Amino acid sequence: MSTLTPTAASDLFRHEPHQFVDMGPGRGSVAVRTIGTGPDVLFVHGWPVHGATFRKLLPHLVDHLTCHVIDLPGAGSSRYDSTTQVSIANHIHSVKRCVELLGLDSVAVVGHDSGGMIARHAMVGHDALRSMGLIDTEQSGPMAPRFRSFIAVRRLPGFAPVFGWIAGKPRLRRTKFVLGDAFANRSMLDGEFDEFFLRPLHTSKTARSAAGRIFASFDLDHVRQLEAIHGRIDVPVQLVWGVEDKFLPIANARRMVRDFANAELTEIAHAGLFSHEERPVEVAAALLPKLTA
Repeated sequence: MSTLTPTAASDLFRHEPHQFVDMGPGRGSVAVRTIGTGPDVLFVHGWPVHGATFRKLLPHLVDHLTCHVIDLPGAGSSRYDSTTQVSIANHIHSVKRCVELLGLDSVAVVGHDSGGMIARHAMVGHDALRSMGLIDTEQSGPMAPRFRSFIAVRRLPGFAPVFGWIAGKPRLRRTKFVLGDAFANRSMLDGEFDEFFLRPLHTSKTARSAAGRIFASFDLDHVRQLEAIHGRIDVPVQLVWGVEDKFLPIANARRMVRDFANAELTEIAHAGLFSHEERPVEVAAALLPKLTA
């Protein structure tokens, strides 16, 4: 039995983080929560969520690993304001700086969704990188139509207010054209996922504005560069994918695994883009051998 219960794992993100790490002038501060014992692992979230997205994995990892879960500037408990650089580029900078300022001289990095893309850009060639875990994240090669169509709306006028409004409407957000296809089981958009991620977007103008700015900063060149980056990553890599991921298809993941010198792919049945939220036991079991090696 884990020393960390699911309730205690969720409560970590209902309280203040253990520390804040300053990213430099105009770049905000990253919130850090650290728990567990063993080799260091840094967890990098994607958009529009924050570190709490890893809450269901933690009970299965903390007895084997020291888990550093971060909220990047503009998300979750991070510190920022209207003048802070909240962007994908600043997130890449922030991951590098966190590794250095936290003193992680041998670290595995786990990234989900855009957090996986950010982690690859930040850590490629980094001396401290021990291994990587990539969960349902941006793929090299031709971009899937569903992914392209979703990204295409990022700079539409009024996107952030509209997205925030829809986030608070359970029936609307469950449609396939919004977030419905993010999960194999659409009811997962309710409960804690709503509490931690959707309700703040609906109720907080500050959170909504920051999420909009980050999304608008998404540069497809970061995706196009991934294949070259993969060729430079020589540490062990574990890819974990929801078989029912509509945004980043499993077929592309099966091809992408060949980009790396040392990588494996584990497919998670009955799971979509957020496979680690739907099937945390299976995802943790797939990650652990690489993270503890």
